[in-house]
Amino acid sequence: MKPGQITSVIPSGCEWNGDLSPTSRQTRVKVLAQIPFHEDRMRKLGATIFCLLFAGIAGAQSSGNTVGFREEGAGNMFFGYSYYNTNLTGGRSSLNGWNASLEVKVLPLIGIVGDSSAGYGSLSAEACTAPQLDCGAFTGNISQYNFLFGPRVSVQAEKIRPFAEVLFGGAHVNVAGSNNSFATAIGGGLDYKFAYLFAWRFQGDYVHTHLYAISQNNVRISTGIVVRF
Repeated sequence: MKPGQITSVIPSGCEWNGDLSPTSRQTRVKVLAQIPFHEDRMRKLGATIFCLLFAGIAGAQSSGNTVGFREEGAGNMFFGYSYYNTNLTGGRSSLNGWNASLEVKVLPLIGIVGDSSAGYGSLSAEACTAPQLDCGAFTGNISQYNFLFGPRVSVQAEKIRPFAEVLFGGAHVNVAGSNNSFATAIGGGLDYKFAYLFAWRFQGDYVHTHLYAISQNNVRISTGIVVRF
């Protein structure tokens, strides 16, 4: 291998030629129409995010670190506000809550993340009684919790740390009864370092759940304080 040559940092399926220039849910709830889950589209989005991030890493290594990429610490803890938009009842509902995570580095550019979040609010749906199935309007409070785990890729460029992640785990919801489901998330964000051990995070994730045997396509946006160690 020649000095500066990259042979394995680019994952399979990513094509990169070295150019780094800017040119990317007796009473039950009757669930209404759902927005379809486009698996192919989300796979393509995730592949694009990881390809761009790996391309930046490779470029930094091949250019001898001239663009300011640096190794990070052992990990970080995050806690902040979370906005969660869900189509649990067919229509969109907005929840407010919190998001917390712990990341531990296992390689210089790769960490393992444990992520938990909660959202609270209210929603309206159509409720029906069995066996007659007499239906009427239903309004109630909702609380949803997500517990996720998975890898995160990141780089440190001076005070900025962009990252991308793919997470897996479970979701739990309380609304006219409770339900659990498998959950996945794909997304990323940006940490801005404003002090030696502290940074501020802006993060966005697409979260897919399957509560009440129906697919939900959710959006989570979080911001808050990061403590680095």
